[in-house]
Amino acid sequence: MIQRTDPIVQQLAAMPDSDRLLLVDYLLESLDFPDLEIERLWVAEGQSRWDAYQRGEIASVPADEVFAKYQK
Repeated sequence: MIQRTDPIVQQLAAMPDSDRLLLVDYLLESLDFPDLEIERLWVAEGQSRWDAYQRGEIASVPADEVFAKYQK
């Protein structure tokens, strides 16, 4: 396990916040392995919903109504 006393940790801690955030984003992205089956299912679901909307089977809801519903 990396310790706070490790030189690389100290070097990273000295970086500007914006650079550290970019590094965190990069590291998280590098660990994200997309599941192609899940992606395929989401595409199919999105297409199904779009088709239903175009056929008039479902209606759209304005964003401000959606956000108002879930605000605390």
